[in-house]
Parts: sequence; structure tokens; C-alpha cells
Amino acid sequence: MGPGMFVDRVTIFVRAGDGGNGCVSFRREKYVPKGGPNGGDGGDGGSVILRATEGLTNLAHLSFQRHWKAERGEHGQGSDCTGRGAPDMVIEVPPGTIIRDRDRGHLLRDLKAAGDWVVVAKGGAGGHGNTFFKSSTNRAPRQHEAGGTGEERWITLEMKVIADVGLVGLPNAGKSTLLSRISRAHPEIADYPFTTKYPNLGTVRGGEDGSFVVADIPGLIEGAHAGHGLGHEFLRHVERTRVLVHLIEAVPIDGSDPVANYRTIRQELEHYSPALANRPELLVVTKMDLTGAAESRDRIRQELGRDVLAISGVTGQGIPQLIHRVTALLEENPITTETAVAGSKGS
Repeated sequence: MGPGMFVDRVTIFVRAGDGGNGCVSFRREKYVPKGGPNGGDGGDGGSVILRATEGLTNLAHLSFQRHWKAERGEHGQGSDCTGRGAPDMVIEVPPGTIIRDRDRGHLLRDLKAAGDWVVVAKGGAGGHGNTFFKSSTNRAPRQHEAGGTGEERWITLEMKVIADVGLVGLPNAGKSTLLSRISRAHPEIADYPFTTKYPNLGTVRGGEDGSFVVADIPGLIEGAHAGHGLGHEFLRHVERTRVLVHLIEAVPIDGSDPVANYRTIRQELEHYSPALANRPELLVVTKMDLTGAAESRDRIRQELGRDVLAISGVTGQGIPQLIHRVTALLEENPITTETAVAGSKGS
């Protein structure tokens, strides 16, 4: 797995620590012929916690370690010494990670925002020492408890990139170039189809209005929604986007028709996720620096009867206007429960 590999699904085994055992002990002091019980309780075992952390964008760091175990609590000791509780083990994941119980299949938690957390395996409780069982009728108890067993389970983590804006369009439509121009992301760009094998994420600073996250969704191919080719694996990543920016190559290198290309992608979206197809969409004609681009843009506008923005990733033409329009659309389409939960049902 190369560096920078985008990992969007991993399965790991988590085991919490057992609780420490309670202790059976009696005071043994000179001049105290019958010392009472003084066996301390065991400490609690550590739990395993998953926490969403700002700055992580994928699950690659979990794909190298499959087993995660928290420590057990210390046993109780005499002189009423309670065993030390074990620290919790915290595993950090990116915001937008969905956690399921692998074997039962149910959803444990959807960690949407940085700071969200969930206990996936609870540490065993420390057992009581014999001091706990002392009573007026039981002055010298020999009972004590063993520590509880820590929970264990296999869990599946699935990444749903929470991007505000999804870039869609056929391969070579100029998505990677646009992303590298408008954001701090530096996708590797090559001139052949299906370059972007995983979503590139970039944060765009939208002037004073704060910033937004853009995901470059890998170029789809016809039939992707039916599970062929790369397509639907990656479509899951756009399910939470609020605005689509649809890039259309003005003068396609392969000589195809830009309007037909646009309709191909729209069909994909509608097949895959009608909710997604209904999101506000900006039409953007790219590579305006090429000969014949202006005429092509006019024809696209006429045939589709829609407003069309025009940009050039090479010269930077139209990019500030595009960022301005995207920012305005995001303000008109705040995050709703529909976009927030769209991600959790699309798997």
C-alpha cells in the first residue's frame, strides 16, 4: 500500500482490558489478634474508544495494525489498596467515519464531527476485595470477586468523506487541475483516464466567508452504478456533499460531444442516488484556453438551457467567480439532517 493511499474501509479487532481481581487479605498487626479484612478492589480494565480527530482524512493508519488491545486493571492488594485502573486506548479516526459491528452488522456510531467519540469495547470492572463483604454477621469474609472480562469484537470502519462540494465529470474533465488551483491539495495529475483512483480532498479558503471542503470524485464510467468499474465505490464519498460542481471539457480530447458527456454523468448520478442528483449543481466548462472553447460553451449553454460558468485551470480565468458562486450556494444550502444521514444509508 503506497504512501498517500486512500483507505476508505478497514476491519479491526478491539479488545478491552479485564478488570483486576479483588484481594483477600487480613490485617496482621502486632497486638491486634484478629485483624479485620483489608483486601482492596481490583482496578477497572481499559476501554477501547474511537474518536474523530481533525486533520485525518483516511483510515490508512489502521490498515497496518489489525488488533487493538487495552491493558487490564491491576489486582487489588492488602492494606485496602485498590488496584490501578488501566488507561483507555483511544484510536483516532477521521471525521465522517461510520463504525459497525462486523458480525452483527448493526451501526455502532457515525462519528460525524471532530471530537465525536464512542466506546467500542468496554473495560471489565475491577472485582471487589474481601473488605467489601464485611458485615456485622460476616466479620472475616473470604469472598472476593474476579475482575470482569473486557469486551471484544470485530468492527468495520467505513469512511464517508464529508465534503461540502463534490467535483463530478468524466475523466480528463479537469477536476484534478481545478482542485490543485483552488485549494491546498496537490493531486498527482496525469493525462490518462482514471488517474484519480481515490477522492482527492482539498480545503478552499472562500475569502472572509470561511472555507469549504471539495472532494474530487474519480471519473465515473457508464454502468458504474451497477457495480462495474471504479464508479460506485467512490460515489459513496459524495453522498454528503451539498453542492455538485459538474465539469465539462469544452473541446474533449477524444472528440466526444460535451453535451452527451454531461448527460452520461447525470444518468450515473440519477441511477446511483436520486437524492444526490437533486443537489444544486453548477455547470462549469473547462479548458477555456483551448481553440474553439468559446463556441463550444455557447452551444452547451443553448442545448442545456442553463447558465454555464467558464474556467481555465491553466490561465486561472473564471476561478474566482466559481469560488464566489460555490460559497453563495453553500450558504443557501446549509447542512440538513438529510445530507448528514445520506451517508449512513448508502453502503
